[in-house]
Amino acid sequence: MIAPTRKLRTGIIGLGMASAPHALSLLDLKDRVEVGGAFSPTEARRTAFARQYGLPVVDSADAIFDDPSIDYVVILTPPNSHLDLVKRAAKAGKHVLLEKPLEISLERSTQVVETAERAAIKLGVVLQRRFRPAIAETARLIGEGKLGNIVSASMRLGNWRPQSYYDEPGRGTLARDGGGVLLTQAIHTIDQLIALAGLPTQVTGFAITSPVHRMETEDVVHAALRFGNGALGTLWATTAAYPGFPDVIEILGTLGTVRLEGDGGIINLMDGRSIELQDASADGGNGADPMAFSHSNHRAVHEDFLDAITTGRQSLASGVEALEAHRLIDAILRASTMGEVVRV
Repeated sequence: MIAPTRKLRTGIIGLGMASAPHALSLLDLKDRVEVGGAFSPTEARRTAFARQYGLPVVDSADAIFDDPSIDYVVILTPPNSHLDLVKRAAKAGKHVLLEKPLEISLERSTQVVETAERAAIKLGVVLQRRFRPAIAETARLIGEGKLGNIVSASMRLGNWRPQSYYDEPGRGTLARDGGGVLLTQAIHTIDQLIALAGLPTQVTGFAITSPVHRMETEDVVHAALRFGNGALGTLWATTAAYPGFPDVIEILGTLGTVRLEGDGGIINLMDGRSIELQDASADGGNGADPMAFSHSNHRAVHEDFLDAITTGRQSLASGVEALEAHRLIDAILRASTMGEVVRV
């Protein structure tokens, strides 16, 4: 545990598209955290990052891992590099805030979590929509029993990505990304669904690559879910829904229903009450520009991770929590390949 009065120091590895909301968040939190260095193997990216955000850059990852003053590392590199980088951080005794997904397969994702546990370092995962006020309020009401017993829990993710998105080297490939819409886009909504309704125990479904895209992995997925208490649900996820629509989570209970759509929602209780839910700022990215969202939820991720380090508690979106989404994604893809009902 670290004294909360001491400013923490962090290093950033990976300065691609995903680095923008993190840089903005760290600048917002400059009273609590200092960036000791940011690294990309591409010199042009380092130069552009330093110019845009005024944060220091270094010319090697070693400069971050070998710096004893750095408390934690923010890893924003492609998924297939995560395990090796987490191992390096663990060896150096540094906590890790890791961009989703954990890794490219359930096996490697499990190794990421186990590596952090063996080294006794904190592992937080950037599942920023878990921090939406609408999700937090819904989780509180469900936890208090206001919706009664859950009888159905479903989600829909209708994103749009043009072909140019998948023309970028490595995008949507098994080797680099580990999958398509499930691991890259829908994992956020899947994580929220699990946080509210629990992890399904059985799934069946289909995953395809539609004629809309030329890519290796899936861009349309339909699945049926069964939860441990007998509740049923459905999952629909795609990046072929032009021009992109807000994601939806619907939960039916014995005492009421909740519908979350985009950045808000409503809870209707059978006692006649209706509760409006609204996030403070938009967090979209469902259209052609995947980065068209506020960084407020990313800032909440960083605040939570700083609190976890200083107090010794687990982060809200920990590696263990994130692994549940990976288990469900793996089961859906296996069910599609096998044509069977698969246990999660």
